[in-house]
Amino acid sequence: MSTMSKPTRRGLVKWGIGLAAFPMMSQAIRTAAEGKSNPRHASERSGFTVSLSSGVSAYYKEDWLGAPWLDSDPVVLLHGNLETSEIWYGWVPRMAQRYHLFRPDLPGFGGSTAPSNFEWSLSNFAKFVADFLDSLGIQSAHFVGAKTGGAIAMQFAATYPQRTRSVVVASGPFNALSPKTEQNSQLLRLGSAATAEEIAYFDKLRDDMRPETRRQMETLLASINVENLLPRISARTLIITSDQSALQLVETVLRYQSKIPNSRLLVLTSDAYHVAVANANECVTNVLAFYEQAAKS
Repeated sequence: MSTMSKPTRRGLVKWGIGLAAFPMMSQAIRTAAEGKSNPRHASERSGFTVSLSSGVSAYYKEDWLGAPWLDSDPVVLLHGNLETSEIWYGWVPRMAQRYHLFRPDLPGFGGSTAPSNFEWSLSNFAKFVADFLDSLGIQSAHFVGAKTGGAIAMQFAATYPQRTRSVVVASGPFNALSPKTEQNSQLLRLGSAATAEEIAYFDKLRDDMRPETRRQMETLLASINVENLLPRISARTLIITSDQSALQLVETVLRYQSKIPNSRLLVLTSDAYHVAVANANECVTNVLAFYEQAAKS
């Protein structure tokens, strides 16, 4: 845990919401990357693709909405299963005014492809992230992961501590998930406030998944266990969950979060477990405050 006092169970929600009160601040200008190892090419989806040495063709979007003569610290946003990097749409307008965002599709998802010999494991997904950073000439970054992307972010932080400035995990699993989780309704994922159009959009993301990706991810999710990684995460970490999550109880999240040395827990009032989408604006407010507090320390 961080030096701040650990919240009581009764005060968890209030503790998280209160974090949003911190004022924002400008970020330091990031040094321009040099010596990119692979050329990038524009994609028809208004993003870029870059070929990695592992054989992965990585599609990504890049967002910077600050002054065009400035730049800022890089933030890599990692999506979860059954979706693509498009799920970060609610984060871009505010986050990209202060940070330089990179939103890759994970291998086998959306516009990114995975070679036939790709190893479907958290450790290899973390290696993909490292290779992705190398291709863009980025030495270190902040990481935000939603659901499975959160587990990948934790694996990356434990494996590449010198490349990890901070970690935010939004409803990431800490242990194995039943294959039945894939069949959860979008109302469980997105909450009762989700519109019919939103549910249809996310149903299409799920249905458009490549059969091989779906099969391999079912196996990966059934074997997830990051407990041994948690004590090795040295970067400042913010864990976000919801008080009515159908994915895992607050008590379960707190038990695992407390194993991360320099971490904090934020509990949102929500009946969704995909809080990166359902509670995007609240998440962004708290993440920006988390970054600001870290910069002052």
